[in-house]
Amino acid sequence: MPNAERPAAAPPSPGGPLFAWLQDRGAGVLLHPTSFPGNQGIGTLDTAAERFLDFLAAAGLRHWQICPLGPTGFGDSPYQCFSAFAGNPYLIDLEALVTAGLLDSADLRPLRALPVDRIDFGALYHLKWPLLHAAHARLSAGKGREPYGSFADFKRLHAEWLAPYALFRALKDHHQGQPWWDWPAALRTHAGAAASPIARTLATAIDAHAFTQYLFFGQWSQVRAAAARRGIAIIGDLPIFAARDSADAWADPNLFELDPQTAQPLAVAGVPPDYFSAEGQLWGNPLYRWEHHAADGFAWWMRRLRTAFAQHDVVRIDHFRAFDEYWRIPFPATTARHGTWEPGPGRHFFEQVRATFPEARIIAEDLGELTPSVIRLREETGLPGMAILQFAFGGGADNSYLPHQLSRNSVLYPGTHDNDTTRGWYASAPEAARDHARRYLEVNGTEISWDFIRAAYRSVSRLAVLPLQDLLSLDSRARMNTPGKPEGNWQWRYSSAQLASLGGDTTAYLRRLGELYGR
Repeated sequence: MPNAERPAAAPPSPGGPLFAWLQDRGAGVLLHPTSFPGNQGIGTLDTAAERFLDFLAAAGLRHWQICPLGPTGFGDSPYQCFSAFAGNPYLIDLEALVTAGLLDSADLRPLRALPVDRIDFGALYHLKWPLLHAAHARLSAGKGREPYGSFADFKRLHAEWLAPYALFRALKDHHQGQPWWDWPAALRTHAGAAASPIARTLATAIDAHAFTQYLFFGQWSQVRAAAARRGIAIIGDLPIFAARDSADAWADPNLFELDPQTAQPLAVAGVPPDYFSAEGQLWGNPLYRWEHHAADGFAWWMRRLRTAFAQHDVVRIDHFRAFDEYWRIPFPATTARHGTWEPGPGRHFFEQVRATFPEARIIAEDLGELTPSVIRLREETGLPGMAILQFAFGGGADNSYLPHQLSRNSVLYPGTHDNDTTRGWYASAPEAARDHARRYLEVNGTEISWDFIRAAYRSVSRLAVLPLQDLLSLDSRARMNTPGKPEGNWQWRYSSAQLASLGGDTTAYLRRLGELYGR
């Protein structure tokens, strides 16, 4: 249940785990808001959100999981955002600004001409940003109205992160999108830029970027309220690392492994070679100076989590392993082959989280190869981990992802945003894995998406989260993201007709599954 309705979490027993929040069985759907249907070129926080929430409620699905909500840049990935605190302006419903008198309906015609089945991020960048700035200009001229309370109050309430973020974005626009380390030396620090004459020159642009955040948070608060009214908890997603080209690294460089003279990283994040990648994964995010974070009680992280808990009921933290140890790759590098494992902040970090947020509800993304120390940290924290059904088949009965091997304190997915759809997985998987899946599930594979959904419902995992693509039995064309593929990701959208197809018998069937398996 959302925060407003659920009872307080029981305190951990002496000597027990720090958190023990996931006690009830439940089910939900994984869907990022960009995939909502509509005619603005991308899913927005409009009536499509309420229709989706109505479907969840009718189907007895009490959780909605999303990807990070931050502002995306090159590559369009919500896991590489310009801010760890800000929201994504692309999600703003512009029809609401027409209603508020800040835009005319005719202004939206170019957006309405964009495809409705895929997102064209390039076209969206050129069409939506001018409209957002135009809405700000109209409000500044005394036209229209503030639709979500006082804009001035919003700026005061969020000034700690909003002021540097808005300045960063205005400077980035001024420099034609160049990363901050390529700006003139006087502007490569927040203090230098804030004291520079250019800050006064860009005052209108700075205020416009703050206004987009006012709009985003105003609309997201309405979505949160709509979910709460239906008894649906929203599961958010927090990338463990901040992006290199972000307001966070620019405004607080002492928190990251950055050279104070050149602003270049000393080392970057990634993971070493494994079964899935011979070169490893070179993410390129700057690494934290954990000793600096620990010195002030992880204040930046506590602010970040406070923002996350204000937006969501539950927060999934990506790459949990890095809290125990992280792969440090000296910069520059072209692959992740060469690096060293370095200690993360460990239990001390989660003790601070517990002290600051005693009722925190966090999911640990613990996929991949885990060392005994990572497993021990997860058990000490008591955080539920994750399991992926697509990883379960093709080996022996001891595969930790097989349903009979799972922990109750876990969240089970057929696949996540980084996996193929289940139908797509089955079409391309080796025959040994397909045969194993058929024999284990006692099915013939003709409706493999629903076979996996039923397996998730039956599992001992307390929470089962199903991608909407699997509920719709879609193939690989509906895949959200392919790791390592630089382009063509994050574009999938469903149609109103597809969601409507899940009504009636399908909705009733999902309710029966929930009742049968205590979800």
